[in-house]
Amino acid sequence: MFSEEDLNSKIGYQFPGGEYFLEPYKNWLTNDAVGAPVDSGELAHPMFCYYGALATMGISLEEFFAVFGATSDDGVMFGEAEIDVRRALTPGSTYAVSGEVTGARRKESRKLGVFDLVEFELSLHDGDELVGVSRNSFIFPRELNHEDE
Repeated sequence: MFSEEDLNSKIGYQFPGGEYFLEPYKNWLTNDAVGAPVDSGELAHPMFCYYGALATMGISLEEFFAVFGATSDDGVMFGEAEIDVRRALTPGSTYAVSGEVTGARRKESRKLGVFDLVEFELSLHDGDELVGVSRNSFIFPRELNHEDE
């Protein structure tokens, strides 16, 4: 089992990150798909703060799960997401993405049994300016509660 010591050692884990080019056609498609106004293309849909961050964290979700001693077959679940758009993104622009694991704690519930809640934050920058932050969490089941079986 992935120990609490292993878990705590992952707080501060740095994602490789990279650069995200916000394709104008993807913005147009997103706006069209969700029924948002398709403006002159000067502003990106706010969800690109989330899309760009996750697409450019530098590792796949399966690789991220492996950092915590798990695979997608272990029943890892998405927890929560929050985006903080500081300035509207612009289609046709490139953003630097970086991030880290900001929290990891072991919990227990009657339904899930023992699980780890892992939180991470990804930031998008335009040069030196922070333009957006995507905060997310995943739930890593560690021990099934057999009372419910």
